[in-house]
Amino acid sequence: MAMIKSEKIWMNGQFVAWDEAKVHVLSHALHYGSSVFEGIRCYPGKNGPAIFRLGDHIERLMQSAKIYRMAVPFSQAQIEQACLETVSVNSLKECYIRPLIYRGYEHVGVNPIGTPIEVAIAAYPWGKYLGDDALTKGVAVKIGTWARMAPNTLPALAKAGGNYLNSQLLKLEAVTDGYAEAIALDTNGYVSEGSGENLFIVMKNELITPPVHASILAGITRASVMTLAKELGYTVRESVVPREMLYIADELFFSGTAVEVTPIVSVDRVTVGTGERGPLTKAIQDAFFGIVRGELADRHGWLTAVPQGVAAQRG
Repeated sequence: MAMIKSEKIWMNGQFVAWDEAKVHVLSHALHYGSSVFEGIRCYPGKNGPAIFRLGDHIERLMQSAKIYRMAVPFSQAQIEQACLETVSVNSLKECYIRPLIYRGYEHVGVNPIGTPIEVAIAAYPWGKYLGDDALTKGVAVKIGTWARMAPNTLPALAKAGGNYLNSQLLKLEAVTDGYAEAIALDTNGYVSEGSGENLFIVMKNELITPPVHASILAGITRASVMTLAKELGYTVRESVVPREMLYIADELFFSGTAVEVTPIVSVDRVTVGTGERGPLTKAIQDAFFGIVRGELADRHGWLTAVPQGVAAQRG
């Protein structure tokens, strides 16, 4: 999808013009993937824009930085406030937010000691990740030939830039082969996740999702889906998932900030269930979107309101 520019980006405590938000070509992150980041959505609620699970996302951002031994020069509270201000100063009612912590310019070498830790936050309009019809009509996916990282190679719990080289290979292969997305297996041959999404399997009204030790990112939308499903009366469990279970599932769907809750209608051109969005998937979608759009009560405190005034000026 083409990038839609906003006016300003927050960088190290100051707002700079979109086109002036630059890094040096010899920044460590460009050469070694030494960055951690988050993807967060802001929704246009009835009482104004609100960010979904802001605190949880920034907590994970800080944890990712800790895993990679990055001493972040801002607190979690400061970064959360900066996210709110970035949405507000750009007068956005609905947007995608990208906080980024990265190792900057000082020297080129694998050893990162001495490189400055930089922080940036961008917010900009962004549509449906897998297409406008994906939420209702679903998507076709394939099992990727690239496995997820082994647990003793790269830490999957860190949302790190370098991890997404693996995701790029999966995505490129899927798109080249005519699919919307790929599903990766872990190094034991069991189902892991998509290139940037968690996965849910529906079997006989039970909701199953691969566990953290299957080299998945512990998704925040994933956790939200599990909570909502339990409230709707469904059994939810984490379990090792063999590949062939995907072919015989009643329903499948992705979850994640980008995809939100997106049904999967075929895997390797094997039709999933009826080949359409299933009833449990739709129930989860209705519960999820009801909350984020302000149509249902925010009973879990998942939404953080963006300061009004500036944010209300642009449609």
